[in-house]
Amino acid sequence: MSSGLTRRRGAGGGAGTEEGNGPSRSASATNVRDSGPETSYEASENGHKIAFDPRDISESAERSKQPKLTLMEEVILLGLKDKQGYLSFWNDNISYALRGCIVIELAFRGRISMQKDPSRRRFPLADRVIEVIDDTLTGEVLLDEALKLMKASEKMSVSSWIDLMSGETWNLMKIGYQLKQVRERLCKGLVDKGILRTEKRNFLLFDMATHPVADGGAKEEIRRRVRNVLTQRTVVLPGSQFLPENLEFRYVRTIAMVCAAYAANVLENALSTLGHEARERAFTQTDEILAEYSQWPFGKKVGSQGIGANIPQAINEEISKGKDKELQLEVVAACLSVFTRLDSLL
Repeated sequence: MSSGLTRRRGAGGGAGTEEGNGPSRSASATNVRDSGPETSYEASENGHKIAFDPRDISESAERSKQPKLTLMEEVILLGLKDKQGYLSFWNDNISYALRGCIVIELAFRGRISMQKDPSRRRFPLADRVIEVIDDTLTGEVLLDEALKLMKASEKMSVSSWIDLMSGETWNLMKIGYQLKQVRERLCKGLVDKGILRTEKRNFLLFDMATHPVADGGAKEEIRRRVRNVLTQRTVVLPGSQFLPENLEFRYVRTIAMVCAAYAANVLENALSTLGHEARERAFTQTDEILAEYSQWPFGKKVGSQGIGANIPQAINEEISKGKDKELQLEVVAACLSVFTRLDSLL
């Protein structure tokens, strides 16, 4: 009985033959299995066959190459108060910046890129059209939701997508593009990953779920990386589960995270241990980084303070290794150019 079940699963539901034609059904199942089965099998120690879906293996393989936290999660983690577990009520920029992070993350994961059209260079970066080049789901709910929207929609520019996902549109036909409860969903995702925990706090008139930090190591690693980029003359990014050694575009991703945190008005939380002058130098360095990397091709100028002198070369080497992914990096630059328009940076 078990072998019959195995044949039917391997053949994608079994052949449509009569029950009496056992040999022909078996042959049919074998042919289908040989031609490329949906289900694969491997032998276990006790001799039984174990069925598995090859797509699960490929998804887990991709997930192992990605950092534990997405760009959005890193930014929101920087913004959360450690013990209270909520964001500043006066922060108006983080929602918009998080939508930009979603677009950047999809570009880093090879799901979207700029449309390959030579005439696109006539337009500013933020007004260039992006397209889906791989609609394979990432396993991250918000990224997959945005990816499905982009796949099902007409092609639009980087700034249009960030605006629409933020709900900043007067077009009632496109109000459905808004991603709802992004901050809360990101926090719940961080709870699932063991970084935050959930508590209920009373705010006089209402109760609200808050998410204090449960694993301080993750947030401290992000803070350390930010300070490293903004204060050290030579920036070295040690490998960790949050920035694996074999990750593509490690330096570009870190620069994007710093710029996104700046745009989201949460960068200061990572610099709180610095003195006043060091903090001012760090913000000046961030301004210069944002100016250099919100253009395409990326700028190659070392900052006026000599901080991060090796970053341009490190990023240039990363781009050289991924020559076929320049259109994806162009999306990153376009998102950073959108960040430069935010009121908090003017």
